Amino acid sequence: MISKNAVVETDTIGLGTRIADFAVIRANVRLGEKVVVHPHVVIEPGVVIGDGVEIFPGAYVGKEPKGAGATARPLEFKRELRVGDNCSIGPGSVIYYEVSIGGNTLIGDGASIRERCVVGGGCIIGMHVTVGYAVTIGDKVKIMDHTHMVGRSLVEDDAFVAMNVGTANDPYLGAQGYSEEAIRGVTIRAGAMVGVGANLLPGVEVGERAVVAAGAVVSRDVPARKLVAGIPAKVVKDAG
Repeated sequence: MISKNAVVETDTIGLGTRIADFAVIRANVRLGEKVVVHPHVVIEPGVVIGDGVEIFPGAYVGKEPKGAGATARPLEFKRELRVGDNCSIGPGSVIYYEVSIGGNTLIGDGASIRERCVVGGGCIIGMHVTVGYAVTIGDKVKIMDHTHMVGRSLVEDDAFVAMNVGTANDPYLGAQGYSEEAIRGVTIRAGAMVGVGANLLPGVEVGERAVVAAGAVVSRDVPARKLVAGIPAKVVKDAG
């Protein structure tokens, strides 16, 4: 069912798909079967939406990055985007071009995912989470509300990142401009856990199944299967 008040420029629409009032679906968009597009959703050209996906009001899927002349980093991207089967995309969320999202992933209300990102299947990207450019997130990862995952980071399978976690990738705080050599995101290995309000500084690695305590400031690598705490974070004991 397609509302007479929707703007639909594509004819590639699967069976059982519903498009509500005031949604805008541009040409060269592919919608799978049993997709639900709520009011005021915008989907730009080149987007592929899998079967059973639900996109809630006000979401913007396929945003073009804009630097407004203020950004030091070149904005490079392809005009393509893929959302896997049975995903849920929350109200007001923004997903940029050149993003791939695996099946059965939840994108929370107001979340933002920048260009050149890969998000695995079975993930939770919580409410108002911001994911910077060129971030790779594995399968069954949980990144909870109001956390920022900085550009050029890696989060491996089954990792858990609690709410209000901060990450950084520029040790010079922008003073030396942008270079691929200087900008280093964080790495969170498989099964690792990062507690509420922790901060991970540029280039640090949290080892496999390691634990970062709430409020810790991580300025150096965390060994696998160790628990770190404090400011700066230090090894306290084995993790589980």
